[in-house]
Amino acid sequence: KHQVACWGEQNWGEVPPGCSGLWADSPSPLQNFTKAGESDATRCATREELLRRGCALEEVVEPRGRHQVLEDAPLSDSAEQETVTQLAPQKIALWLRPGEQHSFSVRFKRAEGYPVDVYYLMDLSYSMKDDLENIKKLGNDLLAALRNITKSVKIGFGSFVDKTVLPYVSTVPAKLRNPCPDRYEQCDSPVSFRHVLPLTDNASEFESRVSQQRISGNLDSPEGGFDAIMQAAVCEEQIGWRNVTRLLVFTSDDVFHTAGDGKLGGIYLPNDNQCHLDTDGLYSKSHIYDYPSVGHLAQVLSASNIQPIFAVTGSTLPVYQELSRLIPKSVVGELKEDSSNVVQLISDAYNSLSSTVNLEHFQLPPGVSVAYESHCEGANHSLGGHGGVCSGVHINQLVSFTVTVQADACLEGPHTFALRVLGFTEEVRVELQTLCDCPCGQPEPNATHCSGGHGTLTCGVCSCSPGRVGKLCECELAEATDLEAGCRGRNGTGPTCSGKGQCVCGQCQCNSNVRGQHCECDDTSCERHDGQLCAGQGRCQCGSCLCDEGYTGGACDCSLDTRACLQDGVECSGHGRCVCNKCQCQPGYFDRLCSRCTSCRTPCEEHRDCADCQAFRMGPLSQNCSIACNHTVATVVPEATVNEQWCKEKTDDERILIFLIEGMEGGKVALKVKDKDGEHLEGTSMIVLGLVLGIVVIGLLVIIAYRISVEILDRREYMRFEKERERAKGNEVNNPLYQSATTTVINPRYNED
Repeated sequence: KHQVACWGEQNWGEVPPGCSGLWADSPSPLQNFTKAGESDATRCATREELLRRGCALEEVVEPRGRHQVLEDAPLSDSAEQETVTQLAPQKIALWLRPGEQHSFSVRFKRAEGYPVDVYYLMDLSYSMKDDLENIKKLGNDLLAALRNITKSVKIGFGSFVDKTVLPYVSTVPAKLRNPCPDRYEQCDSPVSFRHVLPLTDNASEFESRVSQQRISGNLDSPEGGFDAIMQAAVCEEQIGWRNVTRLLVFTSDDVFHTAGDGKLGGIYLPNDNQCHLDTDGLYSKSHIYDYPSVGHLAQVLSASNIQPIFAVTGSTLPVYQELSRLIPKSVVGELKEDSSNVVQLISDAYNSLSSTVNLEHFQLPPGVSVAYESHCEGANHSLGGHGGVCSGVHINQLVSFTVTVQADACLEGPHTFALRVLGFTEEVRVELQTLCDCPCGQPEPNATHCSGGHGTLTCGVCSCSPGRVGKLCECELAEATDLEAGCRGRNGTGPTCSGKGQCVCGQCQCNSNVRGQHCECDDTSCERHDGQLCAGQGRCQCGSCLCDEGYTGGACDCSLDTRACLQDGVECSGHGRCVCNKCQCQPGYFDRLCSRCTSCRTPCEEHRDCADCQAFRMGPLSQNCSIACNHTVATVVPEATVNEQWCKEKTDDERILIFLIEGMEGGKVALKVKDKDGEHLEGTSMIVLGLVLGIVVIGLLVIIAYRISVEILDRREYMRFEKERERAKGNEVNNPLYQSATTTVINPRYNED
């Protein structure tokens, strides 16, 4: 009474996109849907295949994706209500068939007066000295500006400089105590991050605590702001964050250190994403953990629902604008040199952030994708894969998103993921399950269909009771082995079930894709072409391809179409025949359309002489041109743009003839010949040769002239040298320097005589 079939384009044991079943509650001529020898796996097929094989349409069970809203509290108009709801529905159960998409709607409405937490994080390096004086006075102004938007506002304060190791700050004890450039000026010791004031609604306390802060200093230009942002985000209890809109105002006048920079100070451990504030509110492990990366910071801020506002000076504005593109739900504002516009900047930034609704998903299971379509009702919208966005949304304006979910494969058990509007803690919990089983109903024990109650009918298949076997549990296990003769061929020889199945109760139960009384018919043994069974243009039936219309051949790889063989209505250029939509050329011919042959002249060679004689009355056909070339018409063109379609042929008298074959004109071939382009190759060669010889001769003359001039100069120098030497000899005679000195000494002994 019951038949079941499951369908899926993939193997049922791998990753099916789902299942479909045949289910009949009343007797039906399709009671035995599977034929003799067919496996129960043949119940799984495409809808078209099941219908072709005779399955009634009403018996095809085809589960589809669906969803059920489990929680859907109404949206609130005001934050003064006891329970504020801005995102709906809150919980959805979703069943997906792998490979198919399913959509549901999510709604969001900004409630008026929704609470806001603002944590002010300030750079206290020495260059921010004048800014600190203005920040000390902004408590009342900032709270007053935000209270124009919402009545519940809290504000906190923290400061940062940089890691207290070289080369970021000077580690000289005196400089650690007072890092100011002027030793007579008092500055606070540098810190990586100091949590000064938890979130409070007391403006006087804010101003009092901030007024106690003093400026500090460091050595290098980049600051350690990323460390401070990370600690402010993960230390929720110390900061005092509520489950409301969270804003982090980051003020600085310089760029930032990021992951990897810590190695300069011997810090190599990556940031551990943990809170390390001591009892004094100081980040105590800045010398152990490196700065966080931009991606790490963006992930933590998004998970904590913190929206950063980067209030920076004009010189660093481009850097922080690029940073803002990498951090979701962040804005950048230009801070004046003395921070005098910080209140207006924060107010404008909050309005910009709160008017942008960005719906994104979190904790998505692997193999599942989500797409969004925004319905903003007058506001600006965008269509995206990772999130839906509506900008310019006003308070109490309803916006909705169509969320489309798709699973690529079956998932093990139920999974849960969340949809959340960035900057808000509310979320939509989606409980996801994939439909990968047949909904066949409850098993029927002792079913009549199973040989009168010898088995349990489940999804149309009998699960036999102990001691019973067979497709319908029709025989006992003890006698099943004596019936194997019925599973062999006609002569009772050969392997049982052709080696492609099992013999049960004297009947073959064939493997998948095999059928027949003795499993002799294999629907996967047909010829393949390009790796596809029957070339993908037919279906395999018992080892033979049944080709689709327009195809033939053992593998359905031969197309009966002839359009690829035709050109101007001529099949294979008259030199071959069309077989399987491809030309088979006669001997000596080749090319796709058999248009060329080894002994044939090319069209350019064939029409060269006619173009020459008709255009210039030259060439071998010049004497009988009108008779020999009555099938062509040549036109001389003075100027033409020559490309690869033009013929460039060498004539018998060494000229280059350039012409174009344009096709038929009045039954004749039209030729367009370029005028006076046939210069003699010999004349060209002589010109080239003359130029080469001229260059060589001129070069030799230059070398000879150079050598002669050098020789003349050498001779002149030598003659000058000889004259100087002769003159030097004459001077030696009269010059006392060159005469020998004589000294006369008188001996006194001889003088007495």
